[in-house]
Amino acid sequence: MNSSADALPVLRPRPDRPALLQPQTAEPATGCEGCATYSRYYQRVKRRYAAQLDLLAPGEYSRETLETTLQALRAQYPLDAALRVLRQLLLLRLIESDVEQGAPMETITLAMTCLAELALDQACTEAHALLQPRYGVPRDAKGRDVQFWVVGMGKLGARELNVSSDIDLIYVYERDGETSGNADGRGIISNQEYFAQLVRHIQTLVGDTTEHGFVFRMDLALRPHGKSGPPAIALDALHQYFLSHGREWERFAWLKSRVVAPTDCIRNSANVLKLRDAVLPFVFRRYLDYSVFDALRTLHRQIREHASARCAGRPERANDVKISRGGIREIEFIVQLLQVVRGGSFPELRCRPTLEALARLARAGLMPQETAEQLHAAYVFLRRTEHRIQYLDDQQTHILPTNDLDLLWLAQSMGFADTASYLRTLDQHRERVAEEFDALLGAQHTRKCSGGKCVKNAAQPVTFEQLLQQVPPEMAAHLRSWLERPRLDTLREDALARVLTLLATTGQWLARKEITLDAALRFCDWLESLLGRDTYFALLIERPAIHARLVHVLGAAKWPLRYMLRHPVVVDELASGSMLDERFDAGAFMQELELRRAALQRTGEDDDEALMNVLRRGHHAEVFRTLARDVEHRISVEAVADDLSALADSILATTTSWCWQRLRRRHRDTPAFAIIGYGKLGGKELGYGSDLDIVFVYDDDHDDAPEVYANLVRKLITWLTAKTAEGDLYEIDTALRPNGNSGLLVTSFSAYANYQQQRGSNTAWTWEHQAITRARFVLGEPALAERFAQVRQAVIQAPRDRAALRAEIIAMRERMRQAHPEPGGLFDLKHSRGGMIDIEFATQYLVLAHAIDHAELAANTGNIALLRLAEALKLLPAGIGTRAADAYREMRRRQHTARLNEQPSRLEPEEAAPLRQAGLALWQAVFPSNGATETPTPTTH
Repeated sequence: MNSSADALPVLRPRPDRPALLQPQTAEPATGCEGCATYSRYYQRVKRRYAAQLDLLAPGEYSRETLETTLQALRAQYPLDAALRVLRQLLLLRLIESDVEQGAPMETITLAMTCLAELALDQACTEAHALLQPRYGVPRDAKGRDVQFWVVGMGKLGARELNVSSDIDLIYVYERDGETSGNADGRGIISNQEYFAQLVRHIQTLVGDTTEHGFVFRMDLALRPHGKSGPPAIALDALHQYFLSHGREWERFAWLKSRVVAPTDCIRNSANVLKLRDAVLPFVFRRYLDYSVFDALRTLHRQIREHASARCAGRPERANDVKISRGGIREIEFIVQLLQVVRGGSFPELRCRPTLEALARLARAGLMPQETAEQLHAAYVFLRRTEHRIQYLDDQQTHILPTNDLDLLWLAQSMGFADTASYLRTLDQHRERVAEEFDALLGAQHTRKCSGGKCVKNAAQPVTFEQLLQQVPPEMAAHLRSWLERPRLDTLREDALARVLTLLATTGQWLARKEITLDAALRFCDWLESLLGRDTYFALLIERPAIHARLVHVLGAAKWPLRYMLRHPVVVDELASGSMLDERFDAGAFMQELELRRAALQRTGEDDDEALMNVLRRGHHAEVFRTLARDVEHRISVEAVADDLSALADSILATTTSWCWQRLRRRHRDTPAFAIIGYGKLGGKELGYGSDLDIVFVYDDDHDDAPEVYANLVRKLITWLTAKTAEGDLYEIDTALRPNGNSGLLVTSFSAYANYQQQRGSNTAWTWEHQAITRARFVLGEPALAERFAQVRQAVIQAPRDRAALRAEIIAMRERMRQAHPEPGGLFDLKHSRGGMIDIEFATQYLVLAHAIDHAELAANTGNIALLRLAEALKLLPAGIGTRAADAYREMRRRQHTARLNEQPSRLEPEEAAPLRQAGLALWQAVFPSNGATETPTPTTH
């Protein structure tokens, strides 16, 4: 094939073929006026069906438009011929729309899909009409009519048919049984026999070639058991096939499956959903499924080998825009692989069209936006090229033409000035696709990475005993106990090979001192807990960078191992190299949850447990992302608390919304309801595993409001605390509600306000007012948020007898000390004198005692900021507040580090001395031991 425009002859006008346009630039244009008539197929159709052309006018080609034309053709032809003539007319119009008017690719593919759906629907109707007078209606053992479904696979299922596509079909019927017989009571046959005959009639009506050509070439090779399987299969048998015989590559085939006919059955969606219930669990596994990499890699290799065999002695066949390197198939493989791997956990990724899936993958962060846009552009370019190849002669081919004039026509109909500029753009697209494909699904990795360095693997062990000889002695001693584990003996050969490879690689890193012994041993413990769950091993083999990051995170502290033992699926979060440099984004997180809920709703899978698991998977992933940033020292302790608190807020908001929507009895679209956070949630100081201290209130005068909101809160607590297959979310503590555990679970806002503001005989205690200094409006209507702010401000700024307040707080602190005696000779960061609780109580006193004169103290800005403010307001001696604030920050940091390493939050006296002294100085300044008192002020309590 000549690749230079200089080698091409100039196209000259012919009587039957107008001259091609000569664009002034190499940039693609929107259309090529008059170019349609160059197509030899176009010329044949226009000559033969000139009398019928007006039956399908130029324009959009919907199902309704095609049905109208078909009815007009039925006046001249029987159904089989009318369908074939309709196809010829449609292709002629599509060539005009595409080549001359620059119609979008989707317009072409959707029109072809509508034609296929119409043809199959008409064929089903016609075939039933032929068979039922002879055999009656197919029924099951209970006498119920049995439905028949034509399942479109591949491009038909995705509504992406090209202009000369074959259609991949699988025929499924609802249940086994037998027909009702004819009017004479004869002709009773099994449903399987009936539907086998039905399939043959459909083939004749749609697939056979006649004098008018064909409607579509039909391919049943994807059906269960392939060409040896029955032409139609019962739903139960299909389900059993998936369980017992379904192969990995078939999951990709069924990914785009869709019932395309008969129309009446599609409208009766309740029965069609039975098919969906069988297909979805087969295609999308519950957890991340990296084991499919090898299956798709093998399938791709087979396709490449087949293509190479076809090219033997025919080099021009290497220019196949579908199956050659960087072709359409590789884009589809990239997209489908990412969908199948993660579609079980991320239902928002489940869709059929390739371009829509690309957009969803980018939105989910599984593919850079730039990459998605490049693959989108390549896919459209390649599909438009494919269509033009097929426009020439209506042949099912994807190979660039070898005729110079044909190739020049193709280039100019794509908007290029010459062949060379077109081929350069084609090569650029294919190279970009091939690079992305090789990066995702290329040959098995032969290099491993750690600490930014990659080295070739040494010879990998083939037995566990060989592994013990290769790894460092300390690691071998730790692994030797595995020999006693029965699960090791039950591993499949490929799974064991992966485990040995991962352990050997980790041992090499340890030997080179690239990781610590703790990191290596914790990785061994994590791997041991997953023996029998091969998908995680496949993930680390396929993504060696994740393996390296995982070992590093595990080596940083003990808590990551504990978390990952409970939630191993979060390991996939390490796939993103940029994750460590990001922060939690509440808006994006809540949008992702809504996308997943909507995806489950579309397929009828949005039951309570499924949505609870969506919340848990999202929560666990975000906690782990924060944890990874934490142990890598990318964010401070305060930032960790802020992000975990924002995550809790997001979970509470989403869960409340979903629970409200699912209440059977509700009298309004949105609840007049609020959640008030106390303690660590209120102060935005949440840690890993923190409980949520919550008060629920409502502001609704409806007669049913108390019962409705009580039901909402009970459902909400269940959703938050229940342990599902994905674990739980939070423990909920409602002890700070009015009247504590003896009070109502949810109260009206007016009752809450009266309780807090000392109205009536039943009012809040001082310790509850201490708690409200850290209270925060977490969610609810803005008007209710403003009212809460007013109540909180009024409570904090209420006049108080400072001496009485001081005495009550000291008494409360003494009771806590008795419950938590100091450990012998050690300083407990939280409970010891001068520790965190002392600082918190002193800060709360300063707020409650002095906010009446200094309103800025009422702000919920945290202990550190409030102590600095109190000193600035001269409520503390110079330096006391600052040193206490610094000590409190350091104590929080040390407590956090101790918890990450699962150690007690205690220090030796010498190490703790400066911190303790700062806390004691604050306590002495606020609560003088000499009993001195301030001038009393009035109090109402």
